[in-house]
Amino acid sequence: MTAVGFDMVAQLKPVSDALTMQTALDETADGVTILRLKGGIPVPMLENIRPALKRVDIGAVLNGQELAGLSRILSTVAAVDRFLVDLQDNVDLRQVYQLQDQLTAVPALAKALRTAVDEDGRILDDASAHLRGVRQQIKRLENDIRKRLEGYTRGNSAKYLSDPIVTIRDDRYVIPVRAEYRNQFGGVVHDQSATGQTLFIEPQAVVDMNNQLREAQIEENTEINRILAELSNQVAPYTSELADNANILGHFDFINAKAKYAQQMKATEPLISDSNFVNLIDARHPLLDPKQVVANTITIGEKYQAIVVTGPNTGGKTITLKTLGLIQLMAQSGLFIPATEESTVGIFSQVFADIGDEQSIEQNLSTFSSHMQNITQILADLDDKSLVLFDELGAGTDPQEGAALAIAILDQVGAIGAYVVASTHYPELKLYGYNTPGTINASMEFDVTTLQPTYRLLIGVPGRSNAFDISLRLGLNPDIVNRAKLLISDDSHELNNMISDLENQRNAAESEYRDLTKQLADAQKLHQELQTAYTTLQEERDKQVAQAKRQANQIVENAEVKADKIIKDLRQMQLDNAGSIKEIN
Repeated sequence: MTAVGFDMVAQLKPVSDALTMQTALDETADGVTILRLKGGIPVPMLENIRPALKRVDIGAVLNGQELAGLSRILSTVAAVDRFLVDLQDNVDLRQVYQLQDQLTAVPALAKALRTAVDEDGRILDDASAHLRGVRQQIKRLENDIRKRLEGYTRGNSAKYLSDPIVTIRDDRYVIPVRAEYRNQFGGVVHDQSATGQTLFIEPQAVVDMNNQLREAQIEENTEINRILAELSNQVAPYTSELADNANILGHFDFINAKAKYAQQMKATEPLISDSNFVNLIDARHPLLDPKQVVANTITIGEKYQAIVVTGPNTGGKTITLKTLGLIQLMAQSGLFIPATEESTVGIFSQVFADIGDEQSIEQNLSTFSSHMQNITQILADLDDKSLVLFDELGAGTDPQEGAALAIAILDQVGAIGAYVVASTHYPELKLYGYNTPGTINASMEFDVTTLQPTYRLLIGVPGRSNAFDISLRLGLNPDIVNRAKLLISDDSHELNNMISDLENQRNAAESEYRDLTKQLADAQKLHQELQTAYTTLQEERDKQVAQAKRQANQIVENAEVKADKIIKDLRQMQLDNAGSIKEIN
């Protein structure tokens, strides 16, 4: 990833402007298309060039690595531009071509940098004729010095050496001489081994040659510094263009990243509702294993602005709330969402969440106090374009008071006009969801047969207690269960009966829906078959008509030929025997 692309990912935030949100989604859609067709926009790893450009602006000389980074930017600009020009002939995109138009080619500077600096920042021989000459001289001197010293590593002189090698100390070529033979070669001692048994000596015979080599190396460094200064001066007029290019390439890299993330999640592009109608079809939590997570359809904002979710612990209520919040924030950040195509998201000014146990020992806050502190702040900042997610609203205190507080809080949210999804265990909120306009009940399904949650969200059906059924299945004496049923209020019995009826109605509706869906599929199949047969009949009829026309035309054409022949024969006969013809007429 490029440095700019990394920064854009790190700074990614939701937006509440429809045009900005759609533009970001359009970019992601372009990235997904390019990734599918071409493997992505060809943007390599690019380091941050901003510090180098700032140094140029104050007159500093850039080093080879900095210039190589600038060269990579310009070469990538050319490569990406060629790639997108080729793509324009075959692929329609929404935003990427507009970004391409903002790229600025600087061919003269690109060529100068490419000629003078390699990928690692080393100054190339082609940077100047003088540099090439100096380096050739250095190479000759190094070869000559090595040959001379290698002569000491063979023959009679080798016995004076610790090892028959040529090495370097203090940028000078030396040989390792045993300490007792230090005067055998003369010259200069540059280093010794840890034991002192070996001295690294520059023999007198190569001192002048090493001096010449050192002078050539200094000359090389001087020429390199001159070239660096010259290239830095060439860069100076284009710092703004280079910075803009780096930002646009980083933006392309960011688009690639969004596209790859969408591909990894098998995510789809959401539709945007200006009226904040949310309809997430088969939505999945983006951080859970897609092979294991249960997809749910979550709808809010059209017929109701509040959902009260009930159900057993570990049934999936909290995950459902998080799924809604995360997917909505993903969409408002320009990301594709883990849901089925044609899913719709809103444009919320803010998304608030009070989820989890925020008990604080340091602040001496209980679970209830912590929730209330959070909720107080949420209510203070809430507006009619906000989405609020309350997990276990009113929990952590006396059930009767907690339920009353939960209802009052939901009333306040409703009065403000915000959208809210709240999970709860309180039965009073089931009645609230049933009786309050703009509010609907929902629950997480529980399979009494297996005693396991299915993690399916059922909108329109409140959750009911399964304690009695579970107890019976686990072997509790039926008499005990029956006595327990007598101890609960009639209202609770009525509520559970209402929920049971709603579940039965829902199951019946689902069964009818499946039957109607099958009938529709069969009818569509029959319609398609009839359409195909009709099309075939039409084609055959047109074919027969065309053939009849051709035959009729051929008959007419043959008749015309015969008629022309008869007329021609008659005229000839008239010429041959005009009198006879007259008698005949």
